Amino acid sequence: MNTTATKGFHKLCLSTLVAVYILILVGGIVRTTGSGMGCPDWPKCFGYWVPPTSVDQLPSDYKEKFSSLRDQKNQKFARYLSLIGFESTATAILTDESVLVEADFNATKTWIEYLNRLLGAIIGLLIVALFYRSFKFRVEKPAFFWLSLATLILVIIQGWFGSIVVSTNLTSWTITIHMLLAFVLVAMLVILYVKSGEPQTIPSNVGMKVLLATCMVMLIVQVVLGTEVRAAIDKISSLLMPREIWISEAWSEFVIHRSFSWIVVIFNGVFAGLLIKTNGRNPLTLSLILLILLTIVSGAGMAYFAVPAFLQPVHLLVATVTFGIQFLLFLRLNTSRVNVLLK
Repeated sequence: MNTTATKGFHKLCLSTLVAVYILILVGGIVRTTGSGMGCPDWPKCFGYWVPPTSVDQLPSDYKEKFSSLRDQKNQKFARYLSLIGFESTATAILTDESVLVEADFNATKTWIEYLNRLLGAIIGLLIVALFYRSFKFRVEKPAFFWLSLATLILVIIQGWFGSIVVSTNLTSWTITIHMLLAFVLVAMLVILYVKSGEPQTIPSNVGMKVLLATCMVMLIVQVVLGTEVRAAIDKISSLLMPREIWISEAWSEFVIHRSFSWIVVIFNGVFAGLLIKTNGRNPLTLSLILLILLTIVSGAGMAYFAVPAFLQPVHLLVATVTFGIQFLLFLRLNTSRVNVLLK
């Protein structure tokens, strides 16, 4: 095995993972600024590879044109949903008139969304590079090749589903699935990062691994609940209600999200305490504690300071980084069953 090549692959895994986290942050900014429909089509933006800067560059009937294109895409997507048994979801997409409502052109929002897509394209190229470099390991370390291939396929699916998010006009359930796919992508890259690095294990037991797995599942549920809060706030903000009453208007979703967060904190706190007790302090455990604290602080900041725009993407980023640290710990716990993933 070429050690230099392995180290280079390992560094590329880390760089790609960092880029994915940056994209998640930028995606949060897109959502916060309401720029998700800044480009009404995909992969182009208003039919251009480089988007316009003025409405004068668009035809007078641009709203009708791009609404019609989205309708055609939704018709096809609805057929796919019907084929796999989701007739009610397909019908909801086709009968929801708000899905085809076209927003007025806004250059700032268009370019925010365009930059988000450019970053997504860069990550796609990084993952293509990972797959290309994995070829040299396909005999001695075939897992590198197959995991890189799976990651590439996942990114293609994620890109395609991003087009569905746009065509359905940011329907809340499509945003949730798009977010969950990002979590799977993070997990795939963490596995590649661990497999290509120096073996590192943390003495543990089955109970602690189960507890950590529970913590990860809870965090994902918490993120899904957070998307429900975000969807409720999006509807409220679209009615031009003052920011100060957003939380009160989305109170039921917020209370569920806030209440469940304490369960997440308690379980992660118990796990971190056990890990420190059995193995002492280490950077990953301390990072997990810090990230959980940041999640609480950023969530409280949104609740008590009228949902400041800058905190929303930060809150999402902290949650996804927390998942990455949890999964990294999971892969390194123990020296028996966990190592099955690493061989």
